[in-house]
Amino acid sequence: MVKRRWMLSLVAAMLAACATAPEPPPVPAADAATERSIANGRLVGFTHPDTKGHVWRAVPYAAPPVGDLRWRAPRPASDWQGVREAVTETPWCVQPRSTLETDGVSTAEIAGQEDCLYLDIYAPALAPDKAAQSDLPVMLWIHGGSNTWGRAAQYDPSLLATRHNVIVAVMQYRLGPLGWFAHDSLAAGAQTRDDRSPNFGTLDQIAALNWIKSNIDAFGGDTRRVTVFGESAGGHNTVAMLASPLARGLFHRAIIQSGSFRSTSMAEAKGGPDGRKDAGWAIGKALTGQETPSAAALRAVSAEQLYAAYRAVSPELENPRIIEDGIALPAGPMSDAFRTVTGFASVPIITGTNKDEAKLFQIFDPKLTRMIAGRIPRARDADLYDAYSDYQSRLWRLRAVDIPAATMTAAGHAPVYAYRFDWDEGGKAYGSDFSRLIGAAHAVEIPFVFGRFVFLGRADQWMFNASNEAGRVALSDAMMSYWAHFAATGAPARGADGTLPEWSAWPAKAEGNTLMVFDSAAGGGVRMIADVESAARVSTDLAADPRLAEASAACTAFKRATGWFGMDGMRAPAGCS
Repeated sequence: MVKRRWMLSLVAAMLAACATAPEPPPVPAADAATERSIANGRLVGFTHPDTKGHVWRAVPYAAPPVGDLRWRAPRPASDWQGVREAVTETPWCVQPRSTLETDGVSTAEIAGQEDCLYLDIYAPALAPDKAAQSDLPVMLWIHGGSNTWGRAAQYDPSLLATRHNVIVAVMQYRLGPLGWFAHDSLAAGAQTRDDRSPNFGTLDQIAALNWIKSNIDAFGGDTRRVTVFGESAGGHNTVAMLASPLARGLFHRAIIQSGSFRSTSMAEAKGGPDGRKDAGWAIGKALTGQETPSAAALRAVSAEQLYAAYRAVSPELENPRIIEDGIALPAGPMSDAFRTVTGFASVPIITGTNKDEAKLFQIFDPKLTRMIAGRIPRARDADLYDAYSDYQSRLWRLRAVDIPAATMTAAGHAPVYAYRFDWDEGGKAYGSDFSRLIGAAHAVEIPFVFGRFVFLGRADQWMFNASNEAGRVALSDAMMSYWAHFAATGAPARGADGTLPEWSAWPAKAEGNTLMVFDSAAGGGVRMIADVESAARVSTDLAADPRLAEASAACTAFKRATGWFGMDGMRAPAGCS
C-alpha cells in the first residue's frame, strides 16, 4: 500500500500540469426559502445556480476537535443564536497539499484546519413546510483520498439530489494521523469509552450518522432510509460502518465503490521499540523524546510537527488506519466480520470496482509511460501497460466484490449487488489515447454517479468530449437512477423509472448472472453477466497471457498485483522467485 500511496501522490502532482489554478468560487447569496430549524439552531443555505436545488454548506455535526478534544471521540456541536448562513465553502481538514487541487504549492506543506467536522447538504427545492412533511431517501457520501486527503467541496451531488428526490449529505472527517492514532497515553486519559478508540475518523463518520438521525427530517429526509456510500477510502470507510457496532441502526443500505475490507491490528497500530516506524509509540517518542509521553504533551504539538514526524519515517503518510480496537470496530480482522450475519450490519449492499482500477496509479509511472512535451503521458509499451493493470484490477475486484459478495450471501446476509464499471471511451490529446491510458480507472465512475463530469482539471476537455457525450450521459443517467432507487427501496431493481435492465442480487450459488456491467451502448451497454473471479483464474490467465510472454514481464505483473493484495491463493508464474 505504500507504493500505491506514493503513486497516488505522484498522480496528483503530475495531473497539475494539465490543470490551472481555480478561481475562488463566489460566495452564493443566502436564500430565505432554504431556512431550516435543527437541533442547534436555525440556518439558511442557497439555491444551486444550475439545478435550482437547495444547498447548505459547512453545517457542523460535531464540536471542533481541537485542544483537549484532539484525539478524542467527537462531541456534540454547540448551539448558536440567530440564523447561521451556511453558504461558504467548508474548511478542509488538515491534509497534505495537493498540486492537483490548489496552486502548485509543494505537497510537503499541509493545508486545512483541525476545526473541520462539517457536512454539506444537497436537496430538492422544498418550501420549509413541504420539507417538514417529506420523507425522502438520504444518502451520506464519505469521500476518498487514502484517508489522508480530500474534502467536501470536491463533490457536487445536486443533480443526483434534484433529479431523483433524494437528500445527499457530503461529510468531512479527521484525516491521516489526526484521524487514526493509537497510543496508550491517549487511551489512559480517556473521558469516555469511545475516547479509548484510536479510530477518530471512523468515530466522526458515526457522529455524522447520528447527526442525520437527529436533524435530517428538517431538510425533508427520512431517517428510516439512510444509505452510506463512498469511493476508494470512502468505500473502505463504508465497510467500517458496516462492521462497527456503534453504527448499527443508523443506516439501512450501503454502497461500496472500489473499497477495501482490510484493517490493522491494534498491536501493529500501537507499535513499540521493534514495531512500525509510523506506529503510535514511535511517533509519540519522535514528537516528545519520551517513550511514555503524556496525553497533554502529545496534544500540545502542532499539526505541522505531527506531520513532520510522520514524514521523517514514512514520506507517503501511510500511518495505520481502520484499527481493530474492539470499540468502534471489531477486535479482529474486518475481513472476517462479513463471514457471519452478525459480524456486519445485515443491510442491502452494493459493491463494485472499475475494470481498469490500477491505471490511475500507472499513468505517471516513468517505467511504464513517458511524457510528451513534458505534460502528456504516453505508454512505453501499450500491451504491457494494459496487462499490468488487468491483474492488479482483477485482484482488487476479487477482494472487494467476489469474495465478500459470495461469503455474505452464503452466510444469509441481506442481498448483495455487484457491479463492474467498464466505460473507457476517453478522448485523445497530442497522440495520447485516454481511452487506453486511463480507461475505466480508479475514481472514473464518480462523475457518472453524480452526473458532473469533473475529474482531471483541464484534461477533462479531452477525457469527456463531444464525441463521447451522448453515451456517457446516458450511462450516467442509468447509474444515478440505480443508486437513487437503491437508496429509496434497498434494491436497484430496474432503476427509478423501471425501464433499465434488472439488476439481480448475487446468487446463493455461483450460477447465472452475478455482475452488473456499466458501459455505454458502444461498449455493450448496461447489462448483467455471469462472471465470477477467483485467484486460480487470475493466476492461470496471468501465466498464459501472451502480453507477458517474457518471464520478467510475467513476474513483474505478478509482483505488482500481489504487492497490493497479498498472495492469498495466487500462484506465481514459473520461474518467479
